[in-house]
Amino acid sequence: MWRDPGQPADSYYQVRPECNDVPKSKFKIKAGKTLSSRKWQAAFTPEGYLDISKTLGRIYRGGIHPSIRGEVWEFLLSCYDPKSTFDERDQIRQRRRVQYARWKEECRQIFPVVGSGKFITAPVITEDGQPIQEPLVILETTQDGGPSQDGNSAEIGNSNASATNQSRTNTSCSEMVKQLTSHGPLDKKVTQWMLTLHQIGLDVHRTDRTLVFYEKQENLSKLWDILSVYAWIDTDVGYCQGMSDLCSPMIVLLEDEADAFWCFERLMRRLRGNFRCTERSVGVETQLSNLAEITQVIDPKLHQHLDALGGGDYLFAFRMLMVLFRREFSFCDSLYLWEMMWALEYDPDLFSIYEEPELNGDKGEGSKGRAKSIRHYGKFERENMKNGAANSEGPLPMSVFLVASVLKDKSSKLLHEARGLDDVVKILNDMTGNLDAKKACSGAMKLHKKYLKKAKKA
Repeated sequence: MWRDPGQPADSYYQVRPECNDVPKSKFKIKAGKTLSSRKWQAAFTPEGYLDISKTLGRIYRGGIHPSIRGEVWEFLLSCYDPKSTFDERDQIRQRRRVQYARWKEECRQIFPVVGSGKFITAPVITEDGQPIQEPLVILETTQDGGPSQDGNSAEIGNSNASATNQSRTNTSCSEMVKQLTSHGPLDKKVTQWMLTLHQIGLDVHRTDRTLVFYEKQENLSKLWDILSVYAWIDTDVGYCQGMSDLCSPMIVLLEDEADAFWCFERLMRRLRGNFRCTERSVGVETQLSNLAEITQVIDPKLHQHLDALGGGDYLFAFRMLMVLFRREFSFCDSLYLWEMMWALEYDPDLFSIYEEPELNGDKGEGSKGRAKSIRHYGKFERENMKNGAANSEGPLPMSVFLVASVLKDKSSKLLHEARGLDDVVKILNDMTGNLDAKKACSGAMKLHKKYLKKAKKA
């Protein structure tokens, strides 16, 4: 029987020609398996109601065609309610674009580099809120091209720029830095936000730099703007390293900056707990603890071995959970992994929870109401519902089972070759570019089912 070998998808996310060591994507666009534009459109009624149950299984079986990936993600991440019409979604989209523009303007009023098409990679204030006359900041905010690709700043202006115009620009930038404290001490929120701006810039400069997409200064500055605005509105978490890896695909997939922001904001609703830090702990430690518990149930020998090596806290899996395997897979394969995971985890109630937090609890965290038809839930979520799987924090996310699946797959190698934590880290690092997203998801689903059965018996 003839089987479609599939069309490679790497051409949709072009890699810079000088980057020879980028792993090839394993994801293939397959007719009859991958969710196509035609199948996607067929899932809508003339009014715009979406029968999402028709798409979830197909996404898990074959992913989403790159040409429609952005708009499908908006549903998977609960930006929109499948039970809404085209007109209702247009109204929501316009309202959100206005809200994002307001927040961005608030940020621009404080620090005019926001929205300027540029970004900074050096601090502009001290920890006590005093302005820093950093030459690199002045260089970055007055140049035409932003930081250059080798990490150094590009030359200011261009060869035809007049000395008068350049001098005026330099003066205005210097004045901007001086005026930060001209009306008295900065309040704590402004100070904390401004302290993160250069760190965001440094991370933006490192994020997905193998992609041709990020050769354009406007795309780098768009990523910086979105992360800066998010850090401004989420005062509890702010900005943390790793967020740029999570936000970058949204910029690539969604042309409108506000739409990309809201897609990222919805993703952070799920993941912000990982980034929440206190004096005693980092949020992701809860998931690392869950990972240890799952491994102990599923593969007790491996858990015992890792614990004996001093890895019982599972900190070696920190990165995988924080940025959802962005470093372990190629860019294209990480998108494929994410959409499979979100399709499996899909919960139609999340839209209303996110839209009405005062009725459902802060940030959509915690307990959730249930819609009537179970077929509108993803397969992973249905298993949780069927087995009543929940702890004090709610059901465990699929990402934890994905890591457990990868560890299980490498169990023999870890047991026989790892003689210390350095060996564990090396074995896991060697997986980069060699993992199969579909296999990892299938393995995670099997482990999830097995874990729920054992947990129920216990």
